[in-house]
Amino acid sequence: MELLQEFFAREAPRMTALADQIWSLAELRYAETASAQLHIDALAAAGFRITRNVADIPTAFLAEWGEAGPVIAFLGEYDALSGLNQQSGALVCTPSVDSPGAAGHGCGHHLLGTSAHFAAVALQAHLRASGQKARVRYYGCPAEEGGSGKTFMARAGVFDDVDVALTWHPASHSGVFGESTLANIQAKFVFHGKASHAAHSPHLGRSALDAVELMNVGVNYLREHMPPSARVHYAVTDTGGLSPNVVQARAEVLYLIRAIDNAEAAELYQRVQNVARGAALMTDCRVEIVFDKACSNLLPNTTLNQVLHARLLAEGPLTVEAEEHSRAGLFQGTLSASDIDAVSRPLSQVLRGQVPAVFEGVAPFDPNAQAVLPGSTDVADVSWITPTAQIWMACFAFGTPMHSWQLVSQGKTGLAHAGMVRAARVLAATAIELIEQPQLIAQARAELLERRKGQPYVCPIPAEVPLPFKRG
Repeated sequence: MELLQEFFAREAPRMTALADQIWSLAELRYAETASAQLHIDALAAAGFRITRNVADIPTAFLAEWGEAGPVIAFLGEYDALSGLNQQSGALVCTPSVDSPGAAGHGCGHHLLGTSAHFAAVALQAHLRASGQKARVRYYGCPAEEGGSGKTFMARAGVFDDVDVALTWHPASHSGVFGESTLANIQAKFVFHGKASHAAHSPHLGRSALDAVELMNVGVNYLREHMPPSARVHYAVTDTGGLSPNVVQARAEVLYLIRAIDNAEAAELYQRVQNVARGAALMTDCRVEIVFDKACSNLLPNTTLNQVLHARLLAEGPLTVEAEEHSRAGLFQGTLSASDIDAVSRPLSQVLRGQVPAVFEGVAPFDPNAQAVLPGSTDVADVSWITPTAQIWMACFAFGTPMHSWQLVSQGKTGLAHAGMVRAARVLAATAIELIEQPQLIAQARAELLERRKGQPYVCPIPAEVPLPFKRG
């Protein structure tokens, strides 16, 4: 492990510079061309073999080093979120004048992808020095945000020969990501009506916007009669134009449906489709339903999580300069009590009534817990195929919510960099332990088969659904 410490100390400045470059690019799903290229160039220079256009996705790639031994995969992401452009370091919401209204890294994927990259090259350095055998892979995974890039990649079989997959996620606390997550389905509902003069001949028109509104009302009534863990969200993406004196001939709404597993999500999706058909019938419109993407529920792996937890504890407290503590305190001051409570309540056992500006410890890990995180991730589809585990790592002021301007603003701070480097150390050290103790990999595989209960992985995106950027 001493070799790893030296490697991380030497390479950290280069990796933080890479993360900052990707933060500045802030590219959206399936358009992360420059971000992916930065990773490809650095990994190729380190001696990794590059496979581009993985799963027929231009911004997905595979970097591999080694010829024999277990296949250890690190999952990297680098996509941003729309509408979250933000000036770095600002303590008030201040969109950058360089790209107003554009995207921003509101979920820290610039850190996520770079740290996983860092872990891959660190493991490569260890294998070179030790002579141990393994095949190290870095999967460049686009479009986690609203695109389910890994699910499309899983459908193409690119994870089928992986022995173990490891990843992480930036957060405002540190600990094992031990929860399951919700499966989801995203679909577009396009209503087609008939235009007419809204005053002179409204009886000749058929309003597609009315159909969208009626669908939303119907789904809101549906909420009372769906499982309590389920979630349904929507965004009206086309209101039919800007002229109120024209009956809108076309309108569109995008729905995201979440449930405890794929079967429950599919059932709820069918009910939402029925509401849409009813809205079309009421307005004498035609509805076109376009399946956009989906992802599965995550299968936690206790075997791997226990190794990750031990490595987190071995790292000791997260230490940053006093200046970073002060800066985190200023950002924490921009948050509401509810923001902070949402994070502090599950960690009350550790915090003991204190609310730190920087979370320095490690959250407790209960291998017997059956918690479900009310969110979704396409890492879940990888977890159905191969043993998969991940951690949270403190990179932001304690309580900072995901998908917020505050998170974007903190994306280039010293705390963000420190958390990113620490995550890479934990992932690399975990991989080394798995290589040195192959029985852990076998145990993790046996646990996965048990959790699947005899079910094979079935991709929730049907084979006939094209990639989003290939649709006419």
